[in-house]
This record gives sequence, C-alpha cells and structure tokens, in this order.
Amino acid sequence: MSQQTFDTYEEFWPYYVAMHSRAATRWVHLTGTLTGLAISAYGLARGRKRYLAALPLIGYGTAWPAHFLIEKNNPATFGHPAWSLRGDAQMIRTMLAGRDAELAEIAAKWLAEHGESTP
Repeated sequence: MSQQTFDTYEEFWPYYVAMHSRAATRWVHLTGTLTGLAISAYGLARGRKRYLAALPLIGYGTAWPAHFLIEKNNPATFGHPAWSLRGDAQMIRTMLAGRDAELAEIAAKWLAEHGESTP
C-alpha cells in the first residue's frame, strides 16, 4: 500500500482503521496497549517511573509485528505518528464499547473505495 496523505484527522481515521482491517490485528493492539498501560500504572503506583517504558515498549512491541505478520502492511505510525496514537486510542475505545464490527465495516468500505483488499 502506498503512503497516504491527509489534511485532517477525520480523513485519516478511515485509513487508520483500514490498516487494521483484520480483527486479530485490532485485538493484538488492544491487548498490547492495555497490558503496557497496566504495567505503567502499577509502576507509577509503586514509585517506579522506569515502568512507564512498558507502555510504548509493549504497546508498539506487540502492534508492529501484527502489522507485518497479520495485515502485511506497515504501521500507520511510520507516516502519521500523532494521528496514529489518537487513532489507536479511538480504536481501543470503540472495541471496549463492543463495537468492533463497526471498525470492520469502516475498514472494508475504505479498502473497497481505494481499490485495496485485505491480505
């Protein structure tokens, strides 16, 4: 997939979701992010600031391989780091609200409109 350009986050969001078209990728993101967040919170509660490194290390450390191995694409973070962080938070909130099927629909629509297919 070629690098995309966007003027607003609202334009970026469907692309971001499309780069997570497979449920397995989304669930790996959710698991890695929440695990990293839990370890970071534990560290802060114990006064161990070095545990804050768990969030990016575990979050990205699980998410990026999912892109390469499951989606067969590059993480959107590489081209759009700030919007990707916001997108990850929005995607995870959507999943925790029980609306993962909505994400699958957004992904399928974007991919169909842009002549792409899931791997």
